[in-house]
Amino acid sequence: MNDLVQIAASQPLPALVTAAGERAQIRFLEFFAANIRNANTRRAYARAVVDFLAWCEGRGVASVTGVQPLHVGAYIEALSLSRSAPTAKQHLAAIRHLFDWLVMGQVVPLNPAASVRGPSHSVRRGKTPVLDPTEARQLLDAIDISTPAGLRDRALIGLMVFSFARIGAALGMKVEDVYVQSRRLWVRLHEKGGKIHEMPCHHSLEA
Repeated sequence: MNDLVQIAASQPLPALVTAAGERAQIRFLEFFAANIRNANTRRAYARAVVDFLAWCEGRGVASVTGVQPLHVGAYIEALSLSRSAPTAKQHLAAIRHLFDWLVMGQVVPLNPAASVRGPSHSVRRGKTPVLDPTEARQLLDAIDISTPAGLRDRALIGLMVFSFARIGAALGMKVEDVYVQSRRLWVRLHEKGGKIHEMPCHHSLEA
C-alpha cells in the first residue's frame, strides 16, 4: 500500500482513470506497484500509458471504459510517424498490458489493444559497412608489408574481408588452420560454441 501512495503522490492520476471510479484507480496503481517489478520498465510503461490516455482525453474519450480499438490503432499509427518503430511497439505493449490488467480486475470488459498490430520493424543491414572489391583492394594495398607486423595485419584483414570471418575467429587461428587441399588453400575457423568452419580461400585471399 505504501508503494501505491508513493506513486499516487508523485503525479496525479490520468483523468480517464479518475473518471472510471475508485476501483479503476486502485487497479491502475496496482498495475505499476505490484505487477511490474523492474523500475526501468515501470517508468517506461508509465510514460507510455500517461501519454496515450492524455491523447485519448484530447479526442473526447471520457474514461478508460470508453477506449476502443480504433483509439489504440490511431494512436500507434500517429506515434509511428514521429517516433521509431521499437518505441511505438513498446507503447503498444504498455497499453496492452495495462488493459489486460484492467480486464482481470473487471474494470473494462475487453482489452481494446488486443487486436491492434504494432508497426513492422526489421534490421535490413548490419551496423558494419561492407567494402566493395575496389575498397577492399585499396585497404590491403595501403598496408606496409615490409615488416612482420604489416604482413600479419594484411593477412588478418584479408581473411576477414574475403571470408567474412569474425575477428575473434581470425585471431584464434593457428598455423595448422591454413592448409592445402585439392590444390586450393583452405582455412579452418573456430567459431562460437566450439563449431569448426572450413572453407576454400577466395582467389584474392590466396594471392
